[in-house]
Amino acid sequence: MGATTRDQPLLSVTDLTVTFPTRRGPVRAVDSLGFSVRRGQTLGIVGESGSGKSVTSMAVMGLHTGAEVTGSIALDGRELTGLSERELGRLRGRRMAMIFQDPLSSLHPFYTVGEQIAEHHRVHFGSRRAAARRKAVEMLGEVGIPEPARRAGEYPHQFSGGMRQRVMIAMALACEPDLLIADEPTTALDVTVQAQILELIARLQQERGLAVVLITHDLGVVARVAQEVLVMYGGRAAEQAAVDELFADPAHPYTRGLLDSLPRLDDSDEAPLRAIPGSPPSLLAPAPGCAFAPRCPRAAAATPDEREHCAQARPELRALRTHLVACHLSPHSPAPGGTR
Repeated sequence: MGATTRDQPLLSVTDLTVTFPTRRGPVRAVDSLGFSVRRGQTLGIVGESGSGKSVTSMAVMGLHTGAEVTGSIALDGRELTGLSERELGRLRGRRMAMIFQDPLSSLHPFYTVGEQIAEHHRVHFGSRRAAARRKAVEMLGEVGIPEPARRAGEYPHQFSGGMRQRVMIAMALACEPDLLIADEPTTALDVTVQAQILELIARLQQERGLAVVLITHDLGVVARVAQEVLVMYGGRAAEQAAVDELFADPAHPYTRGLLDSLPRLDDSDEAPLRAIPGSPPSLLAPAPGCAFAPRCPRAAAATPDEREHCAQARPELRALRTHLVACHLSPHSPAPGGTR
């Protein structure tokens, strides 16, 4: 464990920008993003596909090749941006670990799951084969796989989707990291298995004091396990708040749209799902102002001067009640000229 306490951020991200070169020009997939997460806390990062969620998680892990990554990523006070691949390799798995969306493509088909977990442990601790094998069996049992000693000798294709995801969690936690990043860990699973995986992550987090960053497009998943929520749109932060406060009183119109698109128990069978109109913004030709303005119901109902301000001036993240929100027209926000 490092020197941070539970009240201090284990992971601090400041002004993170990730830019990919393309034939049509640079694409800024993440733009001036900042957040932090403490030990024992789960931060949920949500947004539509293309909002920059997974790019952010890969940047924290140092897994981007060919991209320009600027800003600060600090793990337990140590700056990660600019570290060599060798230095990052020592930290991956040992201090920070990641669970990916598709466990089958993340596991090697030619090696047993026990061999893969054991090898992961040997790389970071230099343990002997027998000790690493015992650790693999122990971890399989800890994540709820029955008969772990026998199943450690089986191959990934012999496991169900939910069990493969448990194997990935076992591998991620085998070296007792401080930070766990889970990138859409339940997307391909049915609802019952999804709940089991989320409960497993939450239990292991509390037992080990992990800091968890959960990447998802599913607000229901966030409501179940996260304490803090960061909503991303077009590569930028749109809103951040405690989970209860964000669900009770969303301040950004995009967050409101995401919540309104969820099916409700009190809706009639004939009630249509409420989708957000329009399409996500192009990152090749970003608008000068608010990226959400073309889809925003508040902008559509605003005065011509306010609409022009939204279209031309990029909103910065600022404190609004108990939230951080990037919106010119959020409730109680001053309008252009301070007259609102």
